[in-house]
Amino acid sequence: MHLPDIAQQVIELSKQVGGFIRRERMKFNSDAVEYKGVNDMVSYVDKEAEIQIVAALQKILPEAGFITEEKTINKTGERYTWIIDPLDGTTNFIHGLPVYSVSIALQEYDELVLGVVYEINQDECFYAWKDAPAYLNGKEIKVTNTPTVAGTLVATGFPYYNFEKQEAYIGLFTELMRNCHGLRRLGSAAVDLAYTACGRFDAYYEYNLNSYDMAAGIVIVRQAGGHVCNFSGGTDLFNTREVVATNGKITDEFLGLIAKYFS
Repeated sequence: MHLPDIAQQVIELSKQVGGFIRRERMKFNSDAVEYKGVNDMVSYVDKEAEIQIVAALQKILPEAGFITEEKTINKTGERYTWIIDPLDGTTNFIHGLPVYSVSIALQEYDELVLGVVYEINQDECFYAWKDAPAYLNGKEIKVTNTPTVAGTLVATGFPYYNFEKQEAYIGLFTELMRNCHGLRRLGSAAVDLAYTACGRFDAYYEYNLNSYDMAAGIVIVRQAGGHVCNFSGGTDLFNTREVVATNGKITDEFLGLIAKYFS
């Protein structure tokens, strides 16, 4: 398997599917929205985009399995697994807010080895693979050098169900409001991670995520020189459903703030 060649194919696929999503947004009607759960929306666009992605990826790596948000396929891979969010930021898409993306990652056994995040509205493709730099539209990207939380711009996400940790979340949010340059909530975890990788954010944190929300972005942050862990500083992101991504220089300080509210 040659990761650079596979990455180029996934990049082109992401842009093609992104074009489909862009065209559908121009004629989208909110009557097409379905609910998978409370505040958990989906449309035919998500499902059709996933079908297109899966069909193409099966040709690229026929033996691979899939983890997908819309569950249009049920296939387990022995060695390789694609982790796909066909439209990360569905709520933004439905409301016509311009931050949503295609997110595709490749996992070999338990290791994430490739990630592509295509932000559709800005036509920005972020990508990386194992043992290589991270890129944005062909140019190498790096995380910031900000040395302390006081100088950071931080991204986060708001939970839209499962509010058991809401009090802790608001406590941490309030402390960060008082001690950094600002907080932003864009509505696409994949884009938050990609923006951390290219230095637009210094850090990003969120809980109650799924693997397909963060897998591709994790690869990109790591290959851009950043650090990714869960709220306890560990490497188990998918089971804890937590992610902290930083430039690496503020990780200990940031985790110390989290520890004050999350145990």
